Amino acid sequence: MVAIVGDMESAIDVSKTSWASKPFQEIKEIGEREGSILVVPIGSIEQHGNHLPVATDTILVEAVAHFGAERVADEVPLLVTPTVWTGFSPHHLPFGGTISLDFDTLRQMIEQTVDRALENGFDAVLLLNGHGGNMPLVDGVVNTIGSQHSDTEILGLTYFELATEFIHDIRESDNGGMAHGGEFETSLLLHLRPELVGEERKATYWDEPYDRGSKDLLNGGPLAVYRTFEEYSASGAIGDPELASAEKGEEIFNLLGVELEDLLREIHGQNR
Repeated sequence: MVAIVGDMESAIDVSKTSWASKPFQEIKEIGEREGSILVVPIGSIEQHGNHLPVATDTILVEAVAHFGAERVADEVPLLVTPTVWTGFSPHHLPFGGTISLDFDTLRQMIEQTVDRALENGFDAVLLLNGHGGNMPLVDGVVNTIGSQHSDTEILGLTYFELATEFIHDIRESDNGGMAHGGEFETSLLLHLRPELVGEERKATYWDEPYDRGSKDLLNGGPLAVYRTFEEYSASGAIGDPELASAEKGEEIFNLLGVELEDLLREIHGQNR
């Protein structure tokens, strides 16, 4: 059990999918099976306002990774590595509580992790990202690793983008209400780790002045803009956590599991 998931042990049988819990012989046996997949979750340690823990991105991506993997573990040979718990978060540093690696340091860490892990024979690698600030880096690392491992399929995905197919049937907030520490992430934490969610929840909708800039967690916009989060929010959170609920979190989490299960099956089929 990876400690940061905590209470999810009762809900997810990570013993089937956790790299860290296996002896080395079993890791190699799984890696050498046809169509094997290595999942590398990548999170962050950064402020999420006054009501969510700094490990929010790491907790959520780790839980989603193991939940999706557990759903296919009886049919698909795969393992989930320990989560890369810190990310690239310079825009959160002014609030404190954030541990951000340099861009190149994180890139090299992911590249070297995958490089060593692939010595165990895996046919495909899925870099499963949980932090918006990591997205350009993960996209780039897919290419740098892929160019060095031409016989292995390297893929990258930010887990919350799996929700684009279903989130409009669940959300109550307007555009901008599902952002950093908003309705989406707070609902998931209320379902997975309610003891970590504080009561001080105030709506601050994402107000990006550029029309083509990001407006919501699931509406990234084509224009990249650098701003520290102080310019968006006094609390460090953006969105509407007042509309969050454990019931929404459970529905979102289950549907994310379905989407990731489908993707893992597809990756397995493509690499058999």
